Amino acid sequence: MRIVDAVMVVLKENGSLTSKEAYEKIIDKIIYEFGALNPVNVVNSIIRCHCEGLNFPSSSPVKYFRIVGKKGKHDLYSLLESDESVNVLCTEKTSSSEDDLLPEERINMSYLSYKKTLKTQLIDHILECHPIFFERLVVELLIEMGYGSDGKALGKSHDGGIDGVIYEDKLGLSKIYIQAKRNDLSNSIGRPLLQSFVGAMEDVQKGVFITTSTFTKEAQKYADKQQQKSLKLIDGDLLAELMINYGIGLEKIKSYVIYKIDEDYFE
Repeated sequence: MRIVDAVMVVLKENGSLTSKEAYEKIIDKIIYEFGALNPVNVVNSIIRCHCEGLNFPSSSPVKYFRIVGKKGKHDLYSLLESDESVNVLCTEKTSSSEDDLLPEERINMSYLSYKKTLKTQLIDHILECHPIFFERLVVELLIEMGYGSDGKALGKSHDGGIDGVIYEDKLGLSKIYIQAKRNDLSNSIGRPLLQSFVGAMEDVQKGVFITTSTFTKEAQKYADKQQQKSLKLIDGDLLAELMINYGIGLEKIKSYVIYKIDEDYFE
């Protein structure tokens, strides 16, 4: 069953309804399961696409409904035909599909899919680069995020070592140590590496462990319960997310603005 079929069912049973009332009746009868963020708008859009007398570029040439009046400031809709043209059985609840989403919701879904692909591409590029490049990248990222006024990669990639340092003040009195592990996704970071990192930090209290892969559950528990140091873990997914948010290693090509109608303006 499509949304338009569900609307036809509730209009046949109730005569005339606003789009919001039609949505509520569909929910009450449990004949359709909406996945959209704003299902009332979806129902309204579907009705108007199939409404007699409403012709716009995205409207359907097939008409099922007509406007029969007003309820407050909202249109009342009824079936175009009052005969037995609606023979849709209501025995099965149907889930929503992408076709039921509003255009802006489709854009959001497409963007999330694009972003997921972009994250994978970023990690793939990092894995192809030299470890020292990765150390410089994470230092640049943390500074761009506002953690300190200066920093440097130390160029000593080895277990338990310090790969980079961020100076939180211009005199370098407060530091953040960094360990950067450029690992394949199948090679997770375990607790022993975190323990070695904490030991190498000595008197520095803040540390960030960054990897292109993931952390084991034991490593995460160790970091969460760490009382000697303030330790932050950044895995590959979060690393790619932060790189996108702060534009590291990316070039902006195009951006789009999504609008919505200002209902107050038309009052």
